[in-house]
Amino acid sequence: MVSDRVGDFIIRLQNAAMIGTREVVLPYSSHLSAIAKKLKELGFLSEVKVGTKGESGEKKVLEVTLAYDERGSAKLRGVKRVSKPGRRLYVGRTEAHTVAGGTGARILTTSKGIMTDAEARKNRLGGENLFEVW
Repeated sequence: MVSDRVGDFIIRLQNAAMIGTREVVLPYSSHLSAIAKKLKELGFLSEVKVGTKGESGEKKVLEVTLAYDERGSAKLRGVKRVSKPGRRLYVGRTEAHTVAGGTGARILTTSKGIMTDAEARKNRLGGENLFEVW
């Protein structure tokens, strides 16, 4: 049993990108699904879908496909987990700064759902600083 589902999710994506795997199958949760959809909007993932696992289809899984550029390298180059289960870190609406000179994004969970740092600044919201991706 994994205690940090978000950490497990982003590390699986990073490991798949490092070895060149295109598809990753993960345990489903609505929170991880929302994060995956946000990563798809940012261009790090090319496809996100919910499937089933097992002979009778009793278990839901999240199937994501990583995005690659025309040279064949993954668009996801790195991730950094910021807020952890043992130490939650929050940012105010003015503290959500850019990542990697604007080429990356900070993913926040706010009262209005999962957002990037740019969306949170635009909507004048703060929240839990989940991770950075570039």
